Amino acid sequence: MNKTPEKQDSQDDAWRERLTEEQFQVTRCGGTERAFTGKYWDHKADGVYLCVCCRAPLFDSRSKFDSGSGWPSFWEPAGRPAVTEHEDLAYGMRRVEVRCSKCEAHLGHVFPDGPLPTGQRYCINSASLDFEGR
Repeated sequence: MNKTPEKQDSQDDAWRERLTEEQFQVTRCGGTERAFTGKYWDHKADGVYLCVCCRAPLFDSRSKFDSGSGWPSFWEPAGRPAVTEHEDLAYGMRRVEVRCSKCEAHLGHVFPDGPLPTGQRYCINSASLDFEGR
């Protein structure tokens, strides 16, 4: 989807009004927060993690685990349509980027080194998340 520069600037302005600078850099520019600094890396409450941009449900706390990475980690999304996966070849690595399927916010990456039952580790930036307790 190609956007004109004017439309992109307008969208960026709207996101900047709604998000903190860190949230904007992570979700709209593909940034990464430093390990062990995010709000949810060691969060243990029961509930649902939502997209900070559009409030779509992304991950359930029941699939959260301590990966030791310093970022919130989950072994599966809240539902298959919750996230999309995209090849990421940045920094000379081959990774799989994870985005919100509703607003395309950058969330983090998924790796094949998680626990059973899926064997996946969705390594997600806290800055891309909000939380709603049960």
